[in-house]
Amino acid sequence: MDKSDIFERLRNGEIIPAGDPQGYRMREASYATKKLLVQMNNSSDPAKIRDLLSRITGSMIDESVAVFTPLYINYGKHTTIGKNVFINFNCTFLDLGGITIEDNVLIGPNVSILSEGHPVSPEDRHSLVPKSIHIKKNAWIGAGATILQGVTIGENAIVAAGAVVSKDVPDNTIVGGIPAKVIKST
Repeated sequence: MDKSDIFERLRNGEIIPAGDPQGYRMREASYATKKLLVQMNNSSDPAKIRDLLSRITGSMIDESVAVFTPLYINYGKHTTIGKNVFINFNCTFLDLGGITIEDNVLIGPNVSILSEGHPVSPEDRHSLVPKSIHIKKNAWIGAGATILQGVTIGENAIVAAGAVVSKDVPDNTIVGGIPAKVIKST
């Protein structure tokens, strides 16, 4: 088995097999993140929320970022958030595979951004498959949308409310539906 750091392997998109000797570290990290999330999700002070989110992500969250809690993150250190980003209530980020949110992005309530999944075959199902998600500048993710692993949301793109995005979204387009398909160009 690979002995390199499990978080580096995740960030590099390597499949983590069930029973990986470092697998316990993912749960330990999630519990440490949860302690900070409890504090963050019980605060109504925007500066305190940004400070705690900075601690969760391990990077500075700009003062132009607004987060309406609760926000749920399973790890945090593989999430990058640009400037002038708005994250509405009750969003879930699974970021072991990496989540990049560029500047001026709007994320509606109840959005799930899921950079990890599992193989289809029953015998491998407990393995973890990480693939990064990239949301480019000025994108808008509508309420209740789900962004699946490995997807890039293009610059100025709009994801309609309730859409499930399993493929890349081109710049300047609107997608909707399950699975999401291009509705029109903007």
